[in-house]
Amino acid sequence: MAPTMLLAPRYLMPLLRTSQRLSLLRCYLKTDCSTAQKTTGKQIKKLMVANRGEIAIRIFRACTEMNIRTVAIYSEQDKMQMHRQKADESYLIGKSLPPVAAYLNIPEIIQLALKHDVEAIHPGYGFLSERSEFAQACADAGIIFIGPSAKVVKRMGDKVEARQAAINANVSVVPGSPGPITSSEEAMEFCKQYGLPVILKAAYGGGGRGMRVVRKLEDLKQNFEMASSEALAAFGNGAMFIEKFIERPRHIEVQILGDKYGKVVHLYERDCSVQRRHQKLVEIAPAPNLDPTIRNALLNDAVRLASSVGYENAGTVEFLYDQTSGRYYFIEVNARLQVEHTVTEEITGVDLVRSQIRIAEGRSLDDLNLTQDKIESHGYAIQCRITTEDPAKQFQPDSGRIEVFQSGEGMGIRLDSASAFAGAIISPYYDSLLVKIIARASDFRLASKKMLRSLAEFRIHGIKTNIPFLMNVLKHEQFLSGVVDTNFIDEHPDLFNLPPAKQRAQKLLRYIGNTMVNGPSTLLATKLPPSDIEPTVPQVPYVNHIPRGWRNILLELGPVEFAKAIRAHPRLLITDTTMRDAHQSLLATRVRTFDLLRIAPYLAYQMPQLFSLENWGGATFDVSMRFLHECPWERLQQLRALVPNIPFQMLLRGANAVGYKNYPDNIVYKFCEVAVKNGLDIFRVFDSLNYLPNLIMGMDAVGTAGGVIEGSICYSGDLSNPTLDKYNLNYYMDLTDELVKAGTHILGIKDMAGLLKPNSIRMLISAIRDRYPNMPIHLHTHDTAGAGVACLLAAAESGVDIVDVAVDSMSGMTSQPSMGAVVACLQHTDIDTGLSSKDISVYSSYWEQTRSLYAPFECTTTMRSGNADVYENQIPGGQYTNLQFQSYSLGLGDQFENVKRKYSEANQLLGDIIKVTPSSKIVGDLAQFMVQNNLTAQQVLDRAEELSFPTSVIEFFSGAIGIPYGGFPEPLRTKIMRGQKIQTERAGTRMEPFDFDKLAEQLKEKFKRDFDEHDLLSAALYPKVFDEFEEFRKIYGPVDRLPTRMFFVGPKIAEEFPVDLETGKMLHIKTLAVGDLTKTGERAVFFEMNGQLRSILIRDKEATKSISFHPKALKGVKGSVGSPMPGELVTINVKEGDIVEKGQKLATLSAMKMEMSITAPIPGCIKKVHISSGMKVSGDDLLFDIE
Repeated sequence: MAPTMLLAPRYLMPLLRTSQRLSLLRCYLKTDCSTAQKTTGKQIKKLMVANRGEIAIRIFRACTEMNIRTVAIYSEQDKMQMHRQKADESYLIGKSLPPVAAYLNIPEIIQLALKHDVEAIHPGYGFLSERSEFAQACADAGIIFIGPSAKVVKRMGDKVEARQAAINANVSVVPGSPGPITSSEEAMEFCKQYGLPVILKAAYGGGGRGMRVVRKLEDLKQNFEMASSEALAAFGNGAMFIEKFIERPRHIEVQILGDKYGKVVHLYERDCSVQRRHQKLVEIAPAPNLDPTIRNALLNDAVRLASSVGYENAGTVEFLYDQTSGRYYFIEVNARLQVEHTVTEEITGVDLVRSQIRIAEGRSLDDLNLTQDKIESHGYAIQCRITTEDPAKQFQPDSGRIEVFQSGEGMGIRLDSASAFAGAIISPYYDSLLVKIIARASDFRLASKKMLRSLAEFRIHGIKTNIPFLMNVLKHEQFLSGVVDTNFIDEHPDLFNLPPAKQRAQKLLRYIGNTMVNGPSTLLATKLPPSDIEPTVPQVPYVNHIPRGWRNILLELGPVEFAKAIRAHPRLLITDTTMRDAHQSLLATRVRTFDLLRIAPYLAYQMPQLFSLENWGGATFDVSMRFLHECPWERLQQLRALVPNIPFQMLLRGANAVGYKNYPDNIVYKFCEVAVKNGLDIFRVFDSLNYLPNLIMGMDAVGTAGGVIEGSICYSGDLSNPTLDKYNLNYYMDLTDELVKAGTHILGIKDMAGLLKPNSIRMLISAIRDRYPNMPIHLHTHDTAGAGVACLLAAAESGVDIVDVAVDSMSGMTSQPSMGAVVACLQHTDIDTGLSSKDISVYSSYWEQTRSLYAPFECTTTMRSGNADVYENQIPGGQYTNLQFQSYSLGLGDQFENVKRKYSEANQLLGDIIKVTPSSKIVGDLAQFMVQNNLTAQQVLDRAEELSFPTSVIEFFSGAIGIPYGGFPEPLRTKIMRGQKIQTERAGTRMEPFDFDKLAEQLKEKFKRDFDEHDLLSAALYPKVFDEFEEFRKIYGPVDRLPTRMFFVGPKIAEEFPVDLETGKMLHIKTLAVGDLTKTGERAVFFEMNGQLRSILIRDKEATKSISFHPKALKGVKGSVGSPMPGELVTINVKEGDIVEKGQKLATLSAMKMEMSITAPIPGCIKKVHISSGMKVSGDDLLFDIE
């Protein structure tokens, strides 16, 4: 036979050994190489895979089973990837080349194969698998190409030729272009002739890359350019093929095998209709619910077409099946192994890779026992491709380090993967496929259940994956029915209702690691560390019956009759403030839900006689989010579940709710409604100025919600001093009259500074009791002066019904009087509380130990005792502690006495007002202002028109928080306001109702999830705090589950501790080491969690102060355009100063062989371009600023 080709390309000849040259010479003289391969029947001893990742490993495993030595190639970017470790030998290729180009470098691959005596090359899929020039180069070099001949690869790879071959074989085809097209103008001519919609396809590659559906002519040019660019990047050729687009088809493909002797068989079909962007996500074999007539016709057509072109080795013939018309159309032949070959293997029992190799060696199908009559299909198999893509962001690829990898295995599950392990780096340069899961069972639904179970077992942290989306697909009834088309994903947006990934354990490890590297997340007030103690939690009986308490009475009778029951009760009732005001006063409100929950069952079982637990509201609401990073609503819900029998009580600041400013009325009403719904019972309603309009509005909100109203008088002055006549008995009685008239169920007396003296109490309680004999009275005071117990005993003797106390170890000083002391003093009297001193002692012991965990916030570091000068300065208990902390932290501890004097002066300057949050803060701000500027009261009065007062002082004089009793002092008010508008009515009457629906939309847009009414209220009350809380929890998870010392300062090295995530789910964490600083400013923190090694990379904030990082896009700022995914900037279409429209293309980003247009989110001017062409970016990196 006359020679028809060159012996070998010139670049190969120096590398050929003598035996190889002789082999080629014999081939040249006798016949072509394909014929030589057909007749040799040589067994392959050494095989290279010219590919990477999962498919390379799949082929290596088959070779190992066949005793074939394996060779891997890898790019510089893949030097840490698993596929190179699975081979017997591995070699770097494409040094200094771009990542994809390394695997497309035919000359180097061939040279490397020859150098290392490789006898055969398997191309896998993608890259060079459908490049005829590669198949030809192998043949030229005397290397067996595991696949069809170069001629067939070329013919089938050209979609136009493949289409013609189908026509010649009498197989139906879709109308398409007669040849490859290279311009959008050619595509436009086709559209004008055949109409829309059309589909653009890469002419020389598949796998969904370089594909776009066009439904509007105006979109054709952009789609053509993007598809062509993708095709060029993926396959090295940007030529396109265009054809009429079939709506709603099923994508059915037939697996074929052909030998070198003209015989072709099919291995049944696969249904690949679950696709997005023309890339398959789920594949099924055989196709469920496919008409047997259609199935047989498809199989026969596939075999006929393959036979007609002399097809050999493995391949796939793809069809679109129009269920409406019952017709199917040939679309292409993939002249290679497919990603989804696995499902065919599972139902037929045929190892396709092994068969490929044997066929390439020259074995016939008969030799392999693969005749059509012996190939049977049994059961069903489903394949899911786990990819590193984010379904919530239109499947944008993600890259980075896998922190945790746990797979789902078991009966009927096969896993084909590559670098799927903890610590693996997923690069943005290659395909996003991470793992293929193949589930096999006797029927389709059972296979689906196995797949779902496997997916549920997977734990992949550190990068985004499509697992939640796949699980939604597997649960969908239409999928389970076995009939879906290629529109399935587009037509079911519910598939994208993705539950937020919990990853709680990993997030907690991140928090712990961050604390170990960067220190506490919450600023500590003192230098004292938390103790190493593990508080002893008193045991309670595990019985279903919880003793009856006052909440049972409330739920049975309702608020009105509940109040009557209080008055009818012969004993003094006790409210325990340990869970709120006590720690607010002593420990800066820092006590965590973790420690409250541990003692809560003890109260329910051993102290059901308590009238109420003050455990919510006031400063605890914002502090829990702001500093403790926990949800106040969750605290309420969790406590309620443990203590169903004792009423919960909160502090409601009237029109301020639990905030520090006025809110629209509907916020306050909604807050009370939701609080009652979550188990809050009694609302102590007060106003910081005793301003009745604010008070009455708050009381009405509570009553409307069904709560118990405790309208409260805030006490100031000294009733026992006849020379002080502003806040006299008539003032308090008039206020009482108004509260009773407004419908209060209980009358509260709130002595926030501890100013009441026994004689004052007797006067006030007696007067109220005489006028309102049926009104329950509840007294709250502080023990700052040390007279608290005496005051409560005097109140009890005078007819008070309920008093506030704190457990002994959390009482005294700026907290409440001692529970144990009050109870002991009243034992064996007519008003004995009924509480056991022994039980109180056990309760106190728990808090004595627990308090040591909060040493960083311990007020006794600066405050050694109470101080009777509170009768002069009138500083509220909680504020007293904070002011002292501030003074010492600023190095002004010796000036605290001056601060207290200035507080008293400031109070008088403001008109001797009622002082409780937020009015007390205004007095404190003015006092600090006077200290810092060394001002006397007279100087403030004289210079008021020129001084820059604190904002809170200006707002006070504007009437923003209400009108104080006696009005505003003049001329100071006029001087400070300087002509500014003054409010003379309740703020809520001027405010528009708050739009919760709008807030819900804004939060969903910002955080990409739905928010419930609890979240909406938190955000409405504290917008900035809530945003920060949400971001924190998104990163670090439920830190409220951590033990308190671990939360504040983190564990020691080698320390082991448990974390109770939820009932029945316990983590056992042990810290192992903190690594050295990396070049990128990170430290690896190593843990052992539940016996498994885990590591987290934490950026060292101190060490990275000198390292420059690319800025990130600002969240919530629409003109701050960030990168939607890690990748490389291919083109930049704008420059600084350009005017852009909303939606205008700014740049093109490429990642994992997918290109994405970056468009303008708003119209405006390009203020700054932060990137350059070819630059690599990470997710959220700032690209453009638009203003």
